[in-house]
Formats: sequence, structure tokens, C-alpha cells
Amino acid sequence: MKSILILLLCTVSIAGAWAQQKTDYDKKLKELGIELFEPSKPMANYVKAVRTGNLIYLAGHGPSRADGSNITGKVGADLTVEQGYEAAKQTGISILSTLKGEIGDLNKVKRIVKVLGMVNCTDTFTDQPKVINGFSDLMVAVFGEKGKHARSAVGMNSLPSNIAVEIEIIVELY
Repeated sequence: MKSILILLLCTVSIAGAWAQQKTDYDKKLKELGIELFEPSKPMANYVKAVRTGNLIYLAGHGPSRADGSNITGKVGADLTVEQGYEAAKQTGISILSTLKGEIGDLNKVKRIVKVLGMVNCTDTFTDQPKVINGFSDLMVAVFGEKGKHARSAVGMNSLPSNIAVEIEIIVELY
């Protein structure tokens, strides 16, 4: 009986500590001045997210805005590294919009696991990681340590509709 009571007290203590550390991600987005929007429909014969177990895989997203427009152009020719960074950040907002639409509550996010960032760039451009940092920095700003992820940042000769970046992610959920 004594061991059951100790186990129960430890469980309550751990649960209480977890509840105190929990962040309200909607509140965090508001503090950062970020507004999510209604995600667009897929452009072709695919779905924007697939959930299997406690993982959700999001299809490639571009830097779409709430009005449906995209940030377009080739980094290294039409866009600077800084403009590419902002495009990657906007892609993050688009991804968070889809993610929230799929799972209903961003507080279900346990961590951002893996990111593939593709940059529409010139053949000689080599700063793809600096561009995709726009996305990664946003994930850490929103989710803290849970936003840190494994990542690839690669250059592409072109992307659909001339979008500046395309990013896909894997997210672990509670």
C-alpha cells in the first residue's frame, strides 16, 4: 500500500511539473505577431498531411500568404539571402496553418522531428542553409527546444510556380 501511495504521489508530481512547463502555442504565436490562416487546397492529386501513429508528415509547402499569393523568384538572382529567409519564414507560417488545421491544436505538438528545405536558386548559390534558417528560427521561436529538428537544406534549379522555397516536415504528436 505504501509503494502504491509513493507511486501515485510521484505521478502527480511529474504531471504537475509537465503542466507547468506546457506552453500555449496559440498565445506564443500571438506574442510573436503571427496570424495563421485557412490553408489552401492541394494543387494536385495528393493530401497536405498524412498521420501514422504519433507522426504527421506534411507535404511540401511554399511561401504562401493568407491572400493566396506566393513569394516567388530565384534566390541569388531575383531574391537576396534575406528575402529568401523571409520566404522560408512565411513557409513556416503556411505549414503551421496546415498543421493546426489537421490536428486542431498546436499544443498536441511534441516536437518538430525532420525538415527538408528546398531553395529555388541559381547554380552558383551556396547559402541554402542561411535561407532555410528562416523556417528553423521560426520553429524554435514558437516551440522552443521542441522546435529544434534534423534538417536538410538543398538547392533546386526550379520549384513549382517559381516559388522561392519549398519545405516539408515530420512532426511528432502527443
